[in-house]
Amino acid sequence: MSDKLSAQALDQLFYEARTHNFWLDRPVSEETLQELYGLMRMGPTSANCSPARIIFVQSDEAKARLKPLLMEGNQEKTMAAPVCAIIGHDVEFYERIPELFPHNPDAKNWFNGSAEFAEQTAFRNGSLQGAYFIMAARALGLDCGPMSGFDNAGVDEVFFKGTTVKSNFLCNIGYGDAAKLDPRSPRLPFDDACTML
Repeated sequence: MSDKLSAQALDQLFYEARTHNFWLDRPVSEETLQELYGLMRMGPTSANCSPARIIFVQSDEAKARLKPLLMEGNQEKTMAAPVCAIIGHDVEFYERIPELFPHNPDAKNWFNGSAEFAEQTAFRNGSLQGAYFIMAARALGLDCGPMSGFDNAGVDEVFFKGTTVKSNFLCNIGYGDAAKLDPRSPRLPFDDACTML
């Protein structure tokens, strides 16, 4: 882990990567989605709790169920995207802790005694895994359009009913139309966002 990534790799992951709202008519294969998850799951989480749960919405039928749950401004771009990933987190992730964190058999008990602590942990680590998802997608040559602007409770009812999973955010993925990108928005400089102590 001592070698810095190439400038081309850093551009693909960060400097040249953009949030896309317009998509080329090019499908994303199931194999690519499986590879994306395979990369994403390798990122660290608290006690390897791995709470993220993802639904890949790609069929016309599934998109029709999702569309009325989106804010109007998010509908057209989501329907046009090859895939919309619903990034959720399982608030009872700790049920899988014995297999995911086997070297500490007491770890499940850290979480299952407090629903509030478990939900905070699930949300924090699920969000972290959502960020890994975006980076993994970019690493595979996909473009991303992460977004809020949807009815969380509605999505949970339609897509996660009968489970302990709650939606966090959505991420359209596919191959973006770079010709339709707006100029990049500015980012905060180091001194505005960071403190050295």
